[in-house]
Amino acid sequence: MSEHPEARHLLPELHRAIRLRHYSRKTEEAYVRWVRRFVRFHGRHPATLGLDEVTEFLTHLAVRRRVSASTQNQALHALLFLYREVLRHDLGKLDGLVRAKRPTRLPVVLTPEEVRVVLGELSGTPRLVAWLLYGAGLRLQEALSLRVKDVEFAHHRIVVRGAKGGRNRVTTLPIGVIQDLQAHLGSVEQQFRKDLQRPEFHVPLPDALAGKYPNAGRYWVWQWVFPATRTYWVAQTRRVHRHHFHASAVQRAFHEAVRRAQLTKRATCHSLRHSFATHLLEQGYDIRTVQELLGHRDVRTTMIYTHVLNRPGLGVRSPADAILE
Repeated sequence: MSEHPEARHLLPELHRAIRLRHYSRKTEEAYVRWVRRFVRFHGRHPATLGLDEVTEFLTHLAVRRRVSASTQNQALHALLFLYREVLRHDLGKLDGLVRAKRPTRLPVVLTPEEVRVVLGELSGTPRLVAWLLYGAGLRLQEALSLRVKDVEFAHHRIVVRGAKGGRNRVTTLPIGVIQDLQAHLGSVEQQFRKDLQRPEFHVPLPDALAGKYPNAGRYWVWQWVFPATRTYWVAQTRRVHRHHFHASAVQRAFHEAVRRAQLTKRATCHSLRHSFATHLLEQGYDIRTVQELLGHRDVRTTMIYTHVLNRPGLGVRSPADAILE
C-alpha cells in the first residue's frame, strides 16, 4: 500500500480495531492481507471506494482467480469489517456479487482401526497432539493453543478458549492419553523452570490479559501445553517469548504417518476431528451433544457426518478410549 500515501494510516487502524475485538492472530493476518489486495486491485484508498468496487473485487476472485467459496467469504468478511469498524461506512447488500461455487464434499473419515494405525506411526509431540484431535475433537490450532490451565485432569475435560468465532467450549479429555500427557507436562514444566531464570521471559498472552496482569506470563498455568523448542526476542517489549509448537510440524509428521500406514484416503490432521464426530454418532450419542463438543454454532454443520435419532445425552466417553482397550 506504499503507492497510496493517504492509506498509510489505514493498516494500523485496522490492526487496532481487530485486536480490540480479540480476534485471533490468524484472522488478523488474513484480514490485513485481503485489505492490501483490495487496495492494490483498485489502486485507490478504500475510503474513495464503495459497494460497486467491493462487488467487483469479490467477483474477480470467483470468476478470474477461481478461489474457493470459503476464500471468497473470508475476503468478504475482511472488507465488511474494514468498512464497518474502521471506515464507519455501511456498504449495504452486495446483490450483484457472483459467488464462488461451494463444492459438496464429504469429510474424510478414518475407521477406528485406521486411526489406531496412523497414530501408532507418530511419536513425540505430534503424537500427543493427534491423540487430542481425535480424542477430544479439537481443531489443530485449538490443540496447539491450549494452556496448562485448560486441561482439567480431575474432571476429564478440556476447556477450549477463543475457538472459531471467538467462542469457548468444553470437550472431553480421553482417559487413555492422561498418563502420557501428564508425563509430557512434567518435561514442559522443567523447561519452564529454566525459562524463569531469565527475568525477561514471558509467555505471550492475549493483549487484554497482558495489560491487566503484566506478570501472568511467568505463571505456570498460562504456559503452553505444547511449547516450541526455541525462544525468541521481541525488541518492542524487550522480552523473551516461547511460542507454541508450530502447526506445520504436526502436519508434516501426520502426512508421513499416513504414508507409512499406506492409507488410500487423503487424510489430514482435520480428518481426526471428522472421525471423532462420526465415531461418537456411530456409538449412539445425541447429535446435539456432538454439536456442543465440536463447537458448531448450527446443528446443520454437524449433520454432515450423519443423521441419527436424538437420544438422551449420557456422560461422554472419548472414542480414543475405545481403541486403546
